[in-house]
Amino acid sequence: MNKRDVIVPPGQQALYEKYRYSAAVRSGDLLFVSGQVGSREDGSPEPDYEKQVRLAFERLSEVLRAAGAGFDDVVDVITFHTDPEKQFATWLAVKDEIFGAPPYPTWTSVGVTWLAGFDFEIKVVARIPAAG
Repeated sequence: MNKRDVIVPPGQQALYEKYRYSAAVRSGDLLFVSGQVGSREDGSPEPDYEKQVRLAFERLSEVLRAAGAGFDDVVDVITFHTDPEKQFATWLAVKDEIFGAPPYPTWTSVGVTWLAGFDFEIKVVARIPAAG
């Protein structure tokens, strides 16, 4: 079996070693990104919900960039929410800033009861653009 082609953004190696998972794994021209959350510099959850969502998208952007991709390359999204009804308008506004124009990726939103102290998590699959 081939080893996984792991993507870790600069400066985040310790986080991924500590929790023993990869930020993303490349398979051919697809990139499978682990769930990203809106943590502060110390790793704790950002208490302001909108800021937490924005930080999660920033973390996701760092992972995509490390693989040579961007938001336009995202084909599938799953988001996790601790209070979807209350949080919907906020994360939708941020999402619309990031994915403002069609064509949009597929999107699944899931309500959950626990995200290790976080209220939002985003996981994606992206197609890595051909070099050149």
